[in-house]
Amino acid sequence: MPLFGAHMSIAGGLEKSIQAAVSLRCGTVQLFTKNSNQWAGKPLTDSDIRRFREACVASGLKFLTAHDSYLINLATPGEELYRKSIDAFTEEIERAEALGLDYLVTHPGAHTGSGEEAGILRISAALDEAHRRCPGFRVQVLLETTAGQGTTLGHRFEHLAAIRERVAEPERLGVCLDTCHVYAAGFDLTTPSEFEACFQHFDDCLGLALLKVFHINDSLKPLGSRVDRHAGLGLGHIGLEAFRRLINDPRFQDRPMILETPKEGDDDEPMDPINLGILRGLLAESGT
Repeated sequence: MPLFGAHMSIAGGLEKSIQAAVSLRCGTVQLFTKNSNQWAGKPLTDSDIRRFREACVASGLKFLTAHDSYLINLATPGEELYRKSIDAFTEEIERAEALGLDYLVTHPGAHTGSGEEAGILRISAALDEAHRRCPGFRVQVLLETTAGQGTTLGHRFEHLAAIRERVAEPERLGVCLDTCHVYAAGFDLTTPSEFEACFQHFDDCLGLALLKVFHINDSLKPLGSRVDRHAGLGLGHIGLEAFRRLINDPRFQDRPMILETPKEGDDDEPMDPINLGILRGLLAESGT
């Protein structure tokens, strides 16, 4: 059975994200280990790490996942931003490792005009440098599929395959597939044949074994829009049948499936319980 979870706030302490996930009967969780819109994070103390790890053990949650800062761009041709991004990304790996997390999700980056090949080479070199600085670490970096907005790389599975082919330690890289992103990038998940074609293409490019985590989001924008706008389940262009098909797919029964849907509805109603309830209902209706 898939492990459902959501991205949880760390306001009040990292362990609060674990407690929030448990309160919603999640099987997994995603969090930021620091403010996602700042370069530097407050250093983790021994007490921070101990409280978080104790909360994790008590929770029974699996496949604990972090997402890195949105400021990081490992594909940039600009040297100052590139060095700053590598330093920040290395810190993200170090924080995830200290907290005992399984995965660190990152957007590959935007080439900002230098071209896809140049951007892919920059990303691969940056990952190699970060890995060299973090030898023997257990946490695995997951390259996230993207919508392809602007010059962002990762909207084609070939981009991720090319990055992985060029790094020195490819075993340290996996993939996080975001349903909103792949739909906006042009992969139609709404019919059985197109759904299967998407995952067959992923398998051909990367192998399904590398798909470690799903981000489960509907899309506010239409198919192929190349615009990244998440929606609550059933409130976007993807629709519930695609999510029913995904969560009941026997190939993905051991994968964590994490919501990044809007936290509040139009009336300020908390939406994580509603979206988690939808996923559980879709699973139950299929008798899984």
